[in-house]
Amino acid sequence: MKRQNQSSVVEFILLGFSNFPELQEQLFGVFLAVYLVTLMGNAIIIIIICLEQSLHVPMYLFLQNLSVVDVSFSAVIMPEMLVVLTREKTSISFVSCFAQMYFILFFGGTECFLLGAMAYDRFAAICHPLSYPMIMNKRVFVKLVMFSWVSGIMVATVQTTWVFSFPFCGPNEINHLFCETPPVLELACADTFLFEIYAFTGTILIVMVPFVLILLSYIRILFAILRMPSATGRQKAFSTCASHLTSVTLFYGTASMTYLQPKSAYSPETKKLMSLSYSLLTPLLNPLIYSFRNSEMKRALMKLWRRRVDIHAF
Repeated sequence: MKRQNQSSVVEFILLGFSNFPELQEQLFGVFLAVYLVTLMGNAIIIIIICLEQSLHVPMYLFLQNLSVVDVSFSAVIMPEMLVVLTREKTSISFVSCFAQMYFILFFGGTECFLLGAMAYDRFAAICHPLSYPMIMNKRVFVKLVMFSWVSGIMVATVQTTWVFSFPFCGPNEINHLFCETPPVLELACADTFLFEIYAFTGTILIVMVPFVLILLSYIRILFAILRMPSATGRQKAFSTCASHLTSVTLFYGTASMTYLQPKSAYSPETKKLMSLSYSLLTPLLNPLIYSFRNSEMKRALMKLWRRRVDIHAF
């Protein structure tokens, strides 16, 4: 008999923070506010870059792709999470759980590679300014973006299909806020050792390798900054690099802790907090860190706002 046919579970129960019912109402309000701000911030970036021709350069087009990923990532996770917080237990069908896990891995994997491509773009622009147009031409940009999205699809397809090929005989309660690989894998009634080896290796390649490359890129960038003659320019550049690295470390750090060891010894509550760090905070912070502190983005926003005001005046 095939392993898929051995599953007796037809739906899962998401427990959320049911151990702390007194907190769920407050968390619902906080998470709803975070979700709305995330959608608004990333939507503004997407619209500004679409409408402003001067921003149709690799740096901002990478940011636009990042915002599309973050909006999609939040849309996959947050609505279901908000439902979970309004109830003691929330059921989710087998198929819906599969779909949610697939898209979490798809957008999460895409973001891993996209952040690496963005760091390479900044490295080329700052460390090799004269040859930058040749290094990051349109063809290279399209290849990097396509590679990021296709890699996300491949990661999601392999991992989700493998996880749901295991039999689930019960219990069916997922002690988590959404259908993420580690808590779902704990319910599988089969030997998952080979998958855990794959998860460890895959996380090294998908999460840790881009993270190390980003760190090396920023080390080179920092050395370039130190050679800047202007103290004000150095301070501004250091501030920008520090904020970028904070966001990158938060995303890659918590994602690697979650996926390096799917059946780790962390408590369920610790796992929930780690998942929230990269699924909730990163999409919220990215617009603030990468875009709204950027002078060109601010000018483009003001230009579009004045244009709208002038239209309404007439």
